[in-house]
Amino acid sequence: MSNKMQTSEGAMVEYVTAMIGGQLFGLPISRVQDVFMLERVTRVPLSSREIAGVLNLRGRIVTVVDMRARLGLPKPEDGKTAMAVGVDLRGESYGLLIDQIGEVLRLAEDGKEENPVNLDPRMAKLAGGVHRLDGQLMVVLDVDRVLELKTEVQMAA
Repeated sequence: MSNKMQTSEGAMVEYVTAMIGGQLFGLPISRVQDVFMLERVTRVPLSSREIAGVLNLRGRIVTVVDMRARLGLPKPEDGKTAMAVGVDLRGESYGLLIDQIGEVLRLAEDGKEENPVNLDPRMAKLAGGVHRLDGQLMVVLDVDRVLELKTEVQMAA
């Protein structure tokens, strides 16, 4: 399944949008397996604080990555039920813990810009560019960077 489409305006890319700490993020739809509510997450002893735990999702063990911790943001205080976006990397399933899921946006591929120099460094290391929307900046999450950096943190510990 490709997330790129050719139209008369040029190549289009679809993103699943998510809010994390008040910032709009976009994940390429081709990387998103599913979206689910978190219920029973089992904490993993001695794991980094970025790992919220693991859960059983339809018979698969899913590692849950706390995106707020990943971005160096404080835990939410609103008490809402957490949501996760399911992604896959080399056959392993992960859930990216987010505050809120948004809509699917279809944007022109050539509208994507490099990370601005003033983008928060915590976001910049996980971002694969940005899209400027009406009065808002959507940071495109690079799923590989989000998950690879997690592995480096674990190996360094």
